[in-house]
Amino acid sequence: MWIDTHCHLAHGRLLLEVAAVLVRARAAGVGAFVCAAGDLDESRAALGLAHRHGDVYATAGVHPHDAASAPPDLDRRLRELAGDAKNIAVGEIGLDYHYDFSPRPAQQQAFAAQLDLAVRLGKPVVVHTREAWADTMAILRDSRVDGTRVIFHSFTEPPEHTADALDFGATISFSGIVTFAKSTALHETARLVPTGRLLIETDAPYLSPEPVRKQKTNEPAHVAHVGQFLAALRNVPAEEFARQTTETARRVFGV
Repeated sequence: MWIDTHCHLAHGRLLLEVAAVLVRARAAGVGAFVCAAGDLDESRAALGLAHRHGDVYATAGVHPHDAASAPPDLDRRLRELAGDAKNIAVGEIGLDYHYDFSPRPAQQQAFAAQLDLAVRLGKPVVVHTREAWADTMAILRDSRVDGTRVIFHSFTEPPEHTADALDFGATISFSGIVTFAKSTALHETARLVPTGRLLIETDAPYLSPEPVRKQKTNEPAHVAHVGQFLAALRNVPAEEFARQTTETARRVFGV
């Protein structure tokens, strides 16, 4: 059994056919889904899906792209969503300096505030970081968050940053990007992550993996391709790698 630890089932490209998407994923051996969110509306929709499907769990958070438009009462609204029993993490949150859709001070403030909320709720955090590694780690270290409750989603950082993340205690999740032939540095990174500190995801509807990379809309069934690629890369039987990553997901997310 695989667990897709990060998929946007509430995204418009998946939501309208979510029942069929879940059926296809279960047929591909996916036993649970973490429905990620990047703003309040998606967080609310993700929680709704989690309550309608027993094998779906939700996260709640505001992505750095949307940090500047976060409402003044963000903490209260997120607390109501993230405090639900079917919500298992605060996220995805973090910093994105590649696009800078929100000013960096706004991103940093929203990130720190949501880390504080996660600590108060006792929830793990799902972190998005892009071209912002130093500031991401500085804010994490300045927070009260336990490093073992941090998941770096769709990790694409170089090996030296991997060491930072692992020293902090974090868990690292790989998406379809790791299956790309040109992702040679990421292949090296994926070999470095110890068993028990590695997760797999699709980030659906984005980042379709090989061998379905040309498929515009990714979906959770394809997490099996990510898992099988990493199992081969790490010279572990696929069944054993599925067991390892599933146990890690259950432990980190507390499900």
